[in-house]
Amino acid sequence: MKFATYFFIAGMSLLTLFACQQKDNDIKEEVKGSEQVINNMDTTKIDRVLSNFIENDDFMGVSALVYRGNEEVYFGAFGLADKESSTPFSRNSLVNIYSMTKPVTGTVLMSLYEEGLFDLEAPLSTYLPEYSNMLVVDGTKEDGSVKLVTANREIKVIDIFRHTACFGYGWEGTYSANIMNEKEILDPKKPLSQFSQELAAIPLYCHPGEQWKYGVSVDVQARLAEVVSGKPYLELVNERVLSPLNMQKTRYFIPAEEKSNISAVYIKYDTGELVRDTDENVYGFFKEAPVQTNGGHGLVSTIDDYMKFALMLQNEGSYDGQQILKPETVALMTKDHLPEDITEKEFLPSKGQMGFGLNVAVRIAPPADESENYGAVGEFLWDGAASTLFWVDPLNDVTVIFFGQVIPFNNDAHKKFRDAVYEALDLK
Repeated sequence: MKFATYFFIAGMSLLTLFACQQKDNDIKEEVKGSEQVINNMDTTKIDRVLSNFIENDDFMGVSALVYRGNEEVYFGAFGLADKESSTPFSRNSLVNIYSMTKPVTGTVLMSLYEEGLFDLEAPLSTYLPEYSNMLVVDGTKEDGSVKLVTANREIKVIDIFRHTACFGYGWEGTYSANIMNEKEILDPKKPLSQFSQELAAIPLYCHPGEQWKYGVSVDVQARLAEVVSGKPYLELVNERVLSPLNMQKTRYFIPAEEKSNISAVYIKYDTGELVRDTDENVYGFFKEAPVQTNGGHGLVSTIDDYMKFALMLQNEGSYDGQQILKPETVALMTKDHLPEDITEKEFLPSKGQMGFGLNVAVRIAPPADESENYGAVGEFLWDGAASTLFWVDPLNDVTVIFFGQVIPFNNDAHKKFRDAVYEALDLK
């Protein structure tokens, strides 16, 4: 598998949805309704939207799970997890969640923060010396060569939580992106220690703290966790999040006997056709366990497993008798940490009136108009490259997971789904 292709898959959240749609009768035959209808909630509104996603070939298959308080009020699954084997999308489907891995990593790191193992305002080089004396790309010289300058300040630990470290990803064709691709820094066969050393040698896209620049910061978090704890990141994520929350189906590697439960990823082409991506490009289908346990992507989960994680955050760090984080730590994670003078925010505004906390986007104002994703001030969320989504709405005590497996990222579908959820709950 080529590194550039893997980077493309891991970072598709930046891309927009193609037009043109084509129908597939085989898929329509598999459409199912929701499992239940709750009194005082019109679940048909959600059913209608999700089934339309299948009928319009927006997705091959989808599922959604909604909680109000600690009560499940909706579950529905529609379409196919795998067209080639005619496997329906179900509650037990294993889904590649891509960047929805990031909030899990943030939780691991903040559990270490509670133990005093690092300071958010400290220079990152305090713990990872390779990030001292970083260079920044600053245009080109008269001869056409790239101009490099010393960073205006050091990267702080908080920068790798709020995406202000200016690392970026490798999909943009810029000088730094090209080096990332050439070095294959996210090669699954490379340990996090090697990833971090190679990344630190690549000039930054911008000066730390000057832009919201989505990138490999959360992978750096995973390496930071290893260094301050003295344990491999895989061990940390299992002992601090997955095991205590009983997320038994959520893993970085799926053994061969369970591969048939993994939802395939489909690419939506400009012809409207949904074409299955090759298993080589989808980490859930990897034949060997990755050496590099990434903080920014890589987990495979079920909708019920991820809901346990989301409910833990909704319930101020506690779930089913397990206290994963202190309430004040969750409050710290889910408040806006972006400085007011940061105006360049890449694609973050496409998600609504959003600031950014520690590995989650945070709504700081009501929707400006009807075209914007609906939500309540104080909600926090994140999504994944294959169009997965979760959000927690503390004001209305609503917690929601949406699973689909299609790229490019479909933000329009998220808007339609969010509208349907709030209309069904009579909150919009």
